Amino acid sequence: MQKPASLFANYAIPQGVLDESFSDYPTTYTGYGQVRSAFGGMDVQDFHLLNESAKLSFLNQGITYAVYSEEGGGTEKVFPFDLFPRVISSQEWANLERGLLQRNRALNLFLGDVYGKKRILKDKVVPEEIVNSSAHYVKAMEGFKPAGRIYTHISGTDLVRHTDGNFYVLEDNLRNPSGVSYVLSNRQAMRRTLYEMFNHTKVEDVSDYPNMLLRTLESVSPQKGEPRCVLLTPGQFNSAYYEHSLLAQRMGIDLVQGTDLFVEDDTVYLKTIYGRQRVDVIYRRIDDAFLDPEMFRPDSMLGVPGLMRAYGKGRVTIVNAPGTGIADDKAICAFVPDMIKYYLGEDPIIDNVKTYICSRPDELKYVLEHLSELVVKPVDMSGGYGVMICDGLSQQELADLAEQIKADPRNFIAQPKIMLSTHATFIKEEKGFVPRHIDLRTFTLMGDGVTQVLKGGLTRVALKKGSLIVNSSQGGGSKDTWVIAANEGGDVSPVEEQRGLNEQGQRNFQGQTTVSTPQQQI
Repeated sequence: MQKPASLFANYAIPQGVLDESFSDYPTTYTGYGQVRSAFGGMDVQDFHLLNESAKLSFLNQGITYAVYSEEGGGTEKVFPFDLFPRVISSQEWANLERGLLQRNRALNLFLGDVYGKKRILKDKVVPEEIVNSSAHYVKAMEGFKPAGRIYTHISGTDLVRHTDGNFYVLEDNLRNPSGVSYVLSNRQAMRRTLYEMFNHTKVEDVSDYPNMLLRTLESVSPQKGEPRCVLLTPGQFNSAYYEHSLLAQRMGIDLVQGTDLFVEDDTVYLKTIYGRQRVDVIYRRIDDAFLDPEMFRPDSMLGVPGLMRAYGKGRVTIVNAPGTGIADDKAICAFVPDMIKYYLGEDPIIDNVKTYICSRPDELKYVLEHLSELVVKPVDMSGGYGVMICDGLSQQELADLAEQIKADPRNFIAQPKIMLSTHATFIKEEKGFVPRHIDLRTFTLMGDGVTQVLKGGLTRVALKKGSLIVNSSQGGGSKDTWVIAANEGGDVSPVEEQRGLNEQGQRNFQGQTTVSTPQQQI
């Protein structure tokens, strides 16, 4: 009987790329061989059954995302999920954690300074015109100090691994960072589908995130005792509504819309069947512009009239604070290493990807002269929208882009093309695993005396061959991210006699198959 083809039979690492599941690099996880063997011991049909089981689990849980078209319509799709986990050693994660905490401390100090004494602007470390021209600068925050002096309670930092093996910060997400629900759901799907692997591998838990988040919210309540926290959502048609409902449910707090709240005597109340009940902390998942029609957009139907008055009087805490979006601005993100040195007197533990700020004449000149070598991004768009990878553009497209940049240089930054690391990913059409580019969104929580990083994150995968755009809105998927527990010792125990890989226990396999490393074309 002919032996079934290995799931890695067609695996070939693209030239000039570091592959986390096969390449050797200074911080490579030493136990990847056993993880590869576990998957290499399956044939295509068996793995396809597991994959479909995981997909069905996502469908039954309603784990979807919306893809919006240029015409304005949205399509709901099941979030693509790959079963081969990305694994990060405890030692490397400890360094990343230190770097993320350092970065977020500096960003929080920056926001307090910019809306306060503006020392960093007066000392010309960060250009004042870049801050003042940000679309997300909120003048009402000037002079206001939120509870615990925390502005960035929840942050999502996007990291990429380059060919040198090191992680670099691509951007910060401080307004309404999303994606943590997929971290939780990915882990749940993995435990259901490949549960025996967790009996042999000590992976840091991520399921406590809702409790971590709740403790963070409660720590910044304007009144102690038993503060009432709510999650403010735009409603069920929002692309991240699944996440809103999941987090509210697991924290045990109310999921509310603007019409459920009202302000009286500069205090926020929730309408309930038992009468009004005071609200102390609002975890908002709507943008600043829609928070309060009295302060921002008067046509907003999503916010709460008078909310900013109550906030200004210190009667309620808004998470994240209004105005944090200036630190999301990709032009300002370029100055975070300078903020770290200025506020903390330290060198950055995690470096930024090199960024050219087009509003600076000398950097604009460089960008226009080297446009075909760069990646150009709008400063305030997310989801991968507006990103132009210029080596794939025609001469006419490059000329058109250059005119757009010259017409509004403040709206653009440029970066070198970073060859994101790849990872083995199952592609049905390829009948096995092939390399696909990945990044990592991490989640940091900062409260009053409560600061921590989720030990794991959302590994996003560009499912299209050669694509560097990992966002789900652009056709990307995700993987479970395994941070190995510190007492694991750096190695995954051999996965032996792994039984019942799907809920039906359809087959047994022994993860002892040796998978030869494919020829790395570097």
